[in-house]
Amino acid sequence: MTLKPYACHANASRGRRFPEPAAPTRSEFQRDRDRIVHSSAFRRLVYKTQVFLNHEGDLFRTRLTHSLEVAQLGRSIGRSLGLDEDLIETVALAHDLGHTPFGHAGQDVLDDCMKAHGGFEHNLQSLRVVDHLEQRYPAFDGLNLTFESREGILKHCARRNAEQIEAREPGGIAQRFLSGGQPSLEAQLCNLADEVAYNAHDIDDGVRSGLLTLEQLESVPLVQHYLRETLAAYPALKGKRLLFETIRRMLSQQVYDIIEASEAALDEHRPGDVDAVRRAPPLIRFTPAMRQASTELKRFLFANLYRHAQVRDTRQRAETVLRDLFAAYLQDRQHLPPDFAEQRDHPRACADYIAGMTDRFALKEHERLTGQRLFA
Repeated sequence: MTLKPYACHANASRGRRFPEPAAPTRSEFQRDRDRIVHSSAFRRLVYKTQVFLNHEGDLFRTRLTHSLEVAQLGRSIGRSLGLDEDLIETVALAHDLGHTPFGHAGQDVLDDCMKAHGGFEHNLQSLRVVDHLEQRYPAFDGLNLTFESREGILKHCARRNAEQIEAREPGGIAQRFLSGGQPSLEAQLCNLADEVAYNAHDIDDGVRSGLLTLEQLESVPLVQHYLRETLAAYPALKGKRLLFETIRRMLSQQVYDIIEASEAALDEHRPGDVDAVRRAPPLIRFTPAMRQASTELKRFLFANLYRHAQVRDTRQRAETVLRDLFAAYLQDRQHLPPDFAEQRDHPRACADYIAGMTDRFALKEHERLTGQRLFA
């Protein structure tokens, strides 16, 4: 499909930090995607979990399956809007590369442990992975991705960190956090597809785990609507098929809603190119009604799933694992692999090493260093 003028065009990319000759058979964004897929950090996502930890079951989402779902949703919507699907896929596959083991519990623990050393943000860590921590090429550290891919990966950034990036890279990927601009439409779309995927698969995983019931979910207007619609079409449907069909219909309608709302915003603002997109307000969006419905669903999941007693208990033990690991590494460099032990910024090296761990490796390391087994 022909790209719209407001899309990111690979042949007009703002380039890479280290210049490289063009690939003969791939666009710049295809090349970025392939570098992500072949990275060590991407492979580790298969054993990094979302809400439920790796030992709790094989069917729950991991960071890898979540990233694939975000990419699928993003490409489907982007195709209808005339955006670059390869860039969308790249950002979707890379956006969680810097996430810690044990989901958001790990992010919060590392941020607390690093408070005196610059803090920890998982979006900034994803950028750090692709800019520095991957070591695959002889001429540079990192993956040397394009500006557009790096811009999309840096979804959030505290002002302090944005100022530091801007000082190293004037007018670069952090400039929008200081000036109030927007990223590309492809990056905006990945942000929204991330939210849609999260909500849908947390419903699925929550019901599969037994922590949520369809009866509870009937109190959520967005779910209730498609649950009743499904039962009207298939009155005898129940169990997993009822759950899956309800989620499928809900996902489909959210995709159509984003396309409708974004097309209306694009028609209103008429950005002539990607620079005009960056000066405009966010243009990839829900309709107001769907935004409200999605927010209500997130509140329900926060109250009934993320704060569930079983999830809180698991989270507390996971936090203990990571705090103990950080303390052990900070106290004695010899516990770290040589590549990390030799780093000048020792606290940051500790955070880098822990953030790169899978759930099960973190548990093994914790048992090795403390003799404790906190998870059966």
